[in-house]
Parts: sequence; C-alpha cells; structure tokens
Amino acid sequence: MSGILNWMVKVVDEVLARSAFDRAIKDQRPEFGAFFLAQLLALDISYSDDTCTIRFPVQDFLFNPQGSLHGGIIGTIMDISMGHLIHHIYGRSGATIEMKVQYLRPLTTGSAVCTGQFIKRGKSIAFLESRLADSSDSLVAHATSTWKCSAPTQTASTHSQV
Repeated sequence: MSGILNWMVKVVDEVLARSAFDRAIKDQRPEFGAFFLAQLLALDISYSDDTCTIRFPVQDFLFNPQGSLHGGIIGTIMDISMGHLIHHIYGRSGATIEMKVQYLRPLTTGSAVCTGQFIKRGKSIAFLESRLADSSDSLVAHATSTWKCSAPTQTASTHSQV
C-alpha cells in the first residue's frame, strides 16, 4: 500500500491541480462548453457535420491509483461529447437514459480526442456513440448511449409558422 501512496505523492502535480481548479472556478459559465467540468478538464469542444469532437490534455491529478486517467473521467468526457452533440443538433438539451462504456487501454500521457456521433436520431430518443483515442490515435474507450431529448420549446416565430 505504501508504494501506491508514494506513487500518488510523486505523480500528482499539486500546483497544476490547484491552477486548473482556480481557472475552472474563474472561467466557468452555466452554458454548454463553458460549465465547470468542461473548464476543469480543459475541454476544447468543436463540431463538424454530425459530430462533436473534444480534445483535452491527460492531467495527472485525474489519475486512478494504477497511474492512468480514471474511468469515471473518461466516461464523463464521452457523455459530454454526446450530450453536447444532442444540444448542437436538436437545439435543446437531453438526458442520458443509459450508457455503456468499454475501456480498451489505459490513458497515461499526452492528449486525447473524443468524438461523439449519432447512430440513429428520432424526435425524442437518440442513440449515440463516442470514441476516445490517445495522441497516437489508438482507441482507448468506446461508448454507446440512449438519450431522451427535451421537448422543443415553442417560440413566437415557431408558433406563427404552425
């Protein structure tokens, strides 16, 4: 057990962790792409066609005791890629009904890219997948999910077209 504790003491860069937290507190806004977790994880979120791509650095303060990025962080980023895509395409938010993640290899250094895309879109239910790869483009994790999309809001312009 002391070996694990020694590893954790040596690896976690306290200055980097505090700096990331302080930056996230300062820069966060209650909106897609700018909320606290996106800021803390230093997520760079972009869209092209029907995909949401998230680029991010692998930071040691997010590691598990085995020395790799924690699976919960990986799952969170994959969920964000799909949720942001729902919002981008549908123009409204959604909620994850279920998500399955398959972890294929550890992520320990460098940066990573996560891409969310649709498998099938419906009016209120959507099926998505997300793939997370390391800086060598090796697949680290794959997720599939089902989402419930919130009801469209009727605006004055939408209402007048009906």
